[in-house]
Amino acid sequence: MRPFCFLLALFTLVPSAWNQSVQAIRIHPENPKYFLFRGKPLVLITASEHYGSVMNRPFNFERYLDDASKHKMTLTRTFLLFRELQGPRNPSSPCKPESPDYIAPFVRTGPGKAMDGEPVYDLDQWNRKYFQRLNSFLKDASRRGIIVELTLFSNTYADNIWELNPFRAENNKQGLEKISWQDYLSLKNPELLRRQKEYARKIVQETSQFDNVYYEISNEPGGDNPGHISHTDIDAWQSEIAKVVREELSHLGRPHLISGQQAFSYSPAFRFPLDETFSQPLFDIVNVHPLPDIEFAGKTYQLGNFMSKELELSNMARFSQAVYPERKPVVEDEDNTASIYRDTVGWTIHRKRAWTSVLNGSHYDYIDFSITVGNETGTDASRQQIRSWMQHLSEFMSSFDYVHSSLNTAWVHALPADLVASGLAVQDRDYAIYLADSREVADPNAGKTISGSIRLSLPAGKFEVSLYSPVSGTYSPAISVEGGRDTVLALPGFENDIVIRARRM
Repeated sequence: MRPFCFLLALFTLVPSAWNQSVQAIRIHPENPKYFLFRGKPLVLITASEHYGSVMNRPFNFERYLDDASKHKMTLTRTFLLFRELQGPRNPSSPCKPESPDYIAPFVRTGPGKAMDGEPVYDLDQWNRKYFQRLNSFLKDASRRGIIVELTLFSNTYADNIWELNPFRAENNKQGLEKISWQDYLSLKNPELLRRQKEYARKIVQETSQFDNVYYEISNEPGGDNPGHISHTDIDAWQSEIAKVVREELSHLGRPHLISGQQAFSYSPAFRFPLDETFSQPLFDIVNVHPLPDIEFAGKTYQLGNFMSKELELSNMARFSQAVYPERKPVVEDEDNTASIYRDTVGWTIHRKRAWTSVLNGSHYDYIDFSITVGNETGTDASRQQIRSWMQHLSEFMSSFDYVHSSLNTAWVHALPADLVASGLAVQDRDYAIYLADSREVADPNAGKTISGSIRLSLPAGKFEVSLYSPVSGTYSPAISVEGGRDTVLALPGFENDIVIRARRM
């Protein structure tokens, strides 16, 4: 092949993200709560597969990404190393592959077997097939304009999950020092730390040419198990890994973002503090896993127990409103309060939590457990319900100038009982308020029809006011309202939630 033809072919194969003039996803310069991506503002909204797109060989990520793009998802989250243990709860999750189907950054060479029955890993040999699969996945996501959060490490939670990790001594031919799972994310073992840093650098080298990625240091870091490292030790480790990531990015000339959260505490009771996550420069993006006892600015928020079918809508709203003044994007990441319940009730809970988070200035990531190997587009029911509902939220936000908006629900008064209000407004131009039934599933009146009247107080001038259905994604006919005075509006009967939007004529 002639040199000119070779270069032409090369540039044809390389995605536009390789162009150094193209900036990676970044914080929006006009509003630090949102992102700028390929010249356009971006809010992250997704019903994501459970993070196994790359690690699970049989998972058809192209089908998954096609459906995600069709439903206007703007984010997917991907675990690069951590593999979950199969069990009776969600046994088909993509991040729980069968051992022969799990693909890791390291080659499995033997001699001898790892604890999962497959050959041990050679930590000195990168797995070419793994990085080819990762590269293909990121190219496919890039073509569809989908952001990928690349999660480098994770809490390992228990000894039988730690048994699956390539860095466990029994699983690699290097025979790293034996440590307990509680001490994995720490600075205690110099050789393990060196290997972790080497792996982090390799991931950055292989992925940072893409403009649609950012990096998470660790999923759910936690410390203070009795007799083991503290949460502050884990945060020191996170700082060290983040330093390596930033050094490598700087060396490559690629300014990517880092997301995460400070370590939580296991003992004497579960605590999830967030103040330092916002105040320290370690993280550009704050990931919040909605759970009980989230602590911020001297207050504690109950955001729902794991797999509980709890709505906790008032707390979700109050928390998002409390962190809104902080100058970092907040991602309600991996919302799990009802994700195991693949039914209308569970999906409705997450639709309401998604709208409440986003209409209070946050971003939202829900795990869609209907997506499995062989069902990479979900089920008929999930596509008709939760996946379409997330699409409606994404489309609604695309129609709204959220970059120039601020929190505002003050223009709507005298709400019927049991409603939580969340709203954004572009002052004097465009007002949106989301009203949702806050009653928990156990309440016999939850989901019953809500009706009544409300009072609008809009600025002077004429506005078109319409209702929007988060379920159907359609607007009602608009009515004209004269601002500068209070106007009483009769709400038609609705179930669960509705949006009111007022736009200056």
